[in-house]
Amino acid sequence: MAVFGVLASALGVVGLVAPDALLTVMGFEPVPDGGRADGDHTLVFLTASSMAALNMGVYYVLAALADWKPFFRWTVPFRLLTCAVFTLAVVTGRAPCGFLGVGLWEGLGALVTGAALRYEKRKGTGVS
Repeated sequence: MAVFGVLASALGVVGLVAPDALLTVMGFEPVPDGGRADGDHTLVFLTASSMAALNMGVYYVLAALADWKPFFRWTVPFRLLTCAVFTLAVVTGRAPCGFLGVGLWEGLGALVTGAALRYEKRKGTGVS
């Protein structure tokens, strides 16, 4: 949880400070300064998404520090949903192939979190 939180926060900061770098990491081709058409709100959306990632990352870190297991459990189905939506966006051509990494990161994170919670529950109850 803490690792995911730190990474989400860091990527949120990158998106706020250097949006073109974040676009490149996600597989999008940045548009040079002055090259955006009137009404292109890509940077506004990227700013909002980056701020959300920063906030979400902080929530994850705080939840990890508090060892807040219910929060961890809540993240699993929603991260799997995020994986499905992002993967579908790539499959349907709505997003570039590089964006698939974002979906896979979410899916892998959900599976690891779910497995860790299950392991801790079994360890705590003495069930194998």
